[in-house]
Amino acid sequence: MTHASIEDIVLNHDTRGISALRGHLPANFVEEAAQQVLDRPGKALIATGFYIVYADAPETDGPPGAVAIGEALKKLGYEVAYVTDKWSKLVVETVAGDTEVIEFPVATHFESSQFANAITAAHSPSVLISIERAGLVGDGTFRNWKGEDISKFNAKIDHLFDQHPHSVGIGDGGNEIGMGNLRHVIPGTPKLPDNPCVTTTTKLVIASTSNWGGYGLVAQLGLMTGRDLLPSVEQGYEWVRQTVAAGAVEGLSGARKDWVDGRDPEADSVCLRDLHDFVKSASA
Repeated sequence: MTHASIEDIVLNHDTRGISALRGHLPANFVEEAAQQVLDRPGKALIATGFYIVYADAPETDGPPGAVAIGEALKKLGYEVAYVTDKWSKLVVETVAGDTEVIEFPVATHFESSQFANAITAAHSPSVLISIERAGLVGDGTFRNWKGEDISKFNAKIDHLFDQHPHSVGIGDGGNEIGMGNLRHVIPGTPKLPDNPCVTTTTKLVIASTSNWGGYGLVAQLGLMTGRDLLPSVEQGYEWVRQTVAAGAVEGLSGARKDWVDGRDPEADSVCLRDLHDFVKSASA
């Protein structure tokens, strides 16, 4: 199948209705996010980890995309560290290799703000990226796609983003960090939450599944720098498999299997396959 853009690819096979938000973003929203990153060389902090309360485990969506971005940025000369909380730390560490994983404590808003200040002082990040990370809603809680309060399973990493002027958010459901950019249009959109995240980022990437948004960002970074940065299809699956081995579950069912957001490995591989084809064609 021929796609006109990376944005088309990351929103292909949309089952959640997230594509309804596309008209509220720039047509080249992935390119704009990539440019934001490239304009900010130095150190990138990448936040991820979404806890599935009905499975008592983090999900497979997020960490693979985060690591794909992290590995790409290291090739481009960035320093990289990941940020998550105790509920997702083991899963993130499993795919992060020897890259630092910062544990953000589950604490009060005041304490979380102080910790965010400390991270910023210690790491001086040039850019922040969040991928599939639950974000605060208007009442100061965290909610999953069912509207359930999952606050006790989430560190308030939002405070890190509130304090930084250069950031990218990647999400697929309306309740992730960055979706605050569209908080006024998400309510009432079919299949999307009436109580969306209010935490904003400088740029927003939407995708059918957040890992795909991460892969799309990597593909765009590669095109803009003339580098081959995309992970192989096999590597993408291996990251998912590793998260499951570390305790992650498929997010929709809560089952401990190597699926992502209702997609089996073959269906999940479509995005990376299409991105490789697109990059090859665009680079020819």
